Amino acid sequence: MASHNDFGKWGEQYAEDYLRECGYVILCRNFSYQKAEVDLIAQKGTTVVFIEVKTRHSTNFGAPERAVDHKKIKCLIRAADYYAQQFEQDIWVRFDVISVCKIDGKFVLNHLRDAFYIF
Repeated sequence: MASHNDFGKWGEQYAEDYLRECGYVILCRNFSYQKAEVDLIAQKGTTVVFIEVKTRHSTNFGAPERAVDHKKIKCLIRAADYYAQQFEQDIWVRFDVISVCKIDGKFVLNHLRDAFYIF
């Protein structure tokens, strides 16, 4: 596996550890449907949260969460819809983005709850 893939997996684990500390239950990691992948699926209370994790070595090219574009959002929604149909009857859904970025020599985690909405 390429080193950037290893770094991305490390970021996902870092985010997962953070979520567990915040009281989330991790339901699934790297859930795939067609060409869509959700990094983490977690639950807190009655809400199932679909989470995209973006990890970067720096902010030289902007904040990591800015990489979640319209195309990625469509993929996340498609995968979440499939997950809901396969594993649940009727669930409350939320979409979050977690960015992990090295700033001033330290890794900083930013959790954006309700990063986008679907109608």
